[in-house]
Amino acid sequence: MTQPSTSSRGPESTKEKDASGDEVTALARGLTVLRSIAAADAPLSNRELTELTGIPKPTVSRITATLVGAGFLFRLPDSERFVLTSAVLELSNGFLRNFDIRARSRPFLIELAERTSLSVHLAVRDRLDMVVIDAIKPRSAILVSRLDVGSRMNLSRTAVGRAYLAVLAPGERESLMLGLQAAEGDDWGYISARLENALHEISAQGFAIATGEWYDGLNAIAAGFIGPSGERYAVNCGGSNNQCPREWLITRAAPLLLECISKIIVEIGGAPGRRLDD
Repeated sequence: MTQPSTSSRGPESTKEKDASGDEVTALARGLTVLRSIAAADAPLSNRELTELTGIPKPTVSRITATLVGAGFLFRLPDSERFVLTSAVLELSNGFLRNFDIRARSRPFLIELAERTSLSVHLAVRDRLDMVVIDAIKPRSAILVSRLDVGSRMNLSRTAVGRAYLAVLAPGERESLMLGLQAAEGDDWGYISARLENALHEISAQGFAIATGEWYDGLNAIAAGFIGPSGERYAVNCGGSNNQCPREWLITRAAPLLLECISKIIVEIGGAPGRRLDD
């Protein structure tokens, strides 16, 4: 049915529409401020938040005051800087408590970590990053990854990000690649070539591998799978180059990773990652 034009709805309807838009914008800006503070290495001031987000300083001041009042931010004593409070942690814990796949896949992730002596991570995507939702550190390892639950990994430069891209439907993958292109800027030519090669490798061998591309001396393999409701996940397994050189990852760790993924799929009723030519 054709919607009536704005002019036919009268001034009250127009005001209602504008107010609704303002509310959505305010929410989006508030979330941007929270994300900026969460990603920072140190407490941030309103001026620094303005520089990071591009939101006008008066608006940032109102947002931080609102978030302090709501209990999500704390203003440090004798300071103009803000930090997150435990209320934010409660939100993330609520998410993880209800994330059944995390609990059901954990025994297999632990088994993979112990059999490879490598750190293992279960990850999902948040915007243009992969976010760790479970992290397993093997008891037998001397050196382990510092990545923990909530840590972010570069999507385009890591094995786990590439494995995630491979399990997306073609349309979703193309849309996400456009976002990555915009974010990477002048580096995109190099990165896109690496991604294309990685996606073809995943199609042929079932897993992604990245050696020293995200951080020098850090190697990893990863594979993705599809949850029972169509959601996508990826499992990452890696460590230092001394622990797991490329050939060892391919010949020793990769079969164990794929076995782990198969067990998770059976347990949750999911599906393996689709082939790129499906």
